[in-house]
Amino acid sequence: MKRKNAIILTILLIFSILITVSCGKKKDDNILRVGMECGYAPYNWSQSDDSNDAAPIADSKDFANGYDVMMAKYLADKMDMTVVVYKIDWDALPVALQSGKVDCVIAGQSITSDRLETVDFTTPYYYASIVTLIKQDSKYGSAESIQDFAGAKATSQLNTVWYDVLDQIPQVNMLPPMETVPNLLIALDSGKVDLIVVDLPTAMAALEVYPDFKMMSFGETGGYDVSEEEINIGISVKKGNSELLNSLNEGLKTLTTDDFDSFMKKAIEIQPLSNIE
Repeated sequence: MKRKNAIILTILLIFSILITVSCGKKKDDNILRVGMECGYAPYNWSQSDDSNDAAPIADSKDFANGYDVMMAKYLADKMDMTVVVYKIDWDALPVALQSGKVDCVIAGQSITSDRLETVDFTTPYYYASIVTLIKQDSKYGSAESIQDFAGAKATSQLNTVWYDVLDQIPQVNMLPPMETVPNLLIALDSGKVDLIVVDLPTAMAALEVYPDFKMMSFGETGGYDVSEEEINIGISVKKGNSELLNSLNEGLKTLTTDDFDSFMKKAIEIQPLSNIE
């Protein structure tokens, strides 16, 4: 009798464990783990509350918001999933993706051939032209092309197309790249550099906080020589994760460039100033 009861208890215990594991897996399957800096407004930033439909940051009391979060939540909703943001330094995002810490990275990454060697990208979720920021009283204020920035002290963010194009400026004095956009803006505001190179949304967000900045854009003839891949912004997933890649692309198909612009406009409007300064 005792042996019979022991067998029954063992079966019940195993059954219980299987149910628990199954439920846990189902719960995890409903979570989309998204990596981003949470310090790159208007694409992404951190805030202390869940206002404006912010998403929770893993292992933190803070929340994330911005264009990337809006896009993540929209696409996750299409997949019946919930977004949890993982706050990760820009340079460490590819590692987090490869290690499985996050399912995807939505962080304003350009779809470059170098990145495509190690990750897969969705179709673009934004198209971001590259521009220059200077001070209103800068000696370069009357420039008509990037050629007129000759000899300027310049920098941009680490591991970005922005920094790569700086050497197109004649005799440019390239300072070491910086880790974050706020650091770039502080460098320009303090006079450490004459100019910085960023994309259009980042520049627009900065102008909201630094009214003494001036944005310079010269179009195709006088601007930076960049390929289409360098201004196409995509969502990266682990190489070979075709299931998630296809699901994200299906969601992106339901959006137009006007929708992208609408999301970005809202992100710029609601960005906390502390995430730009």
